[in-house]
Amino acid sequence: MRMLHTMLRVGNLQRSIDFYTKVLGMKLLRQKDYPEGEFTLAFVGYGEESETAVIELTHNWGTDSYDLGNGFGHIALGVDDIYATCDAIKQRGGRVTREPGPMKHGSTVIAFVEDPDGYKIELIQGR
Repeated sequence: MRMLHTMLRVGNLQRSIDFYTKVLGMKLLRQKDYPEGEFTLAFVGYGEESETAVIELTHNWGTDSYDLGNGFGHIALGVDDIYATCDAIKQRGGRVTREPGPMKHGSTVIAFVEDPDGYKIELIQGR
């Protein structure tokens, strides 16, 4: 077994695709409309689905936003240079909600960004 994808419901599909591709540097791997079900699926990631886990963005037509609840934590991405990555994210219009620094009660350097729907993405130095 292997992990295939994480699904996020998004209010504006193009805005989310732009964030994950233009701000975080992922590729749009595939996208398909399901008119009978009134939803669209888009898959984004850093590599092919056959090789790596990806993110499934689900847009239910006519739904502009969701209550994120308190059960979901975050998606984590490993980065080589967390400071340069955060600077690049800000330059591309992304929102860094926690600047890089050691995690609480530890030494791992982390930062957090938020996608357009409010989902948290943790950046971890050196992974």
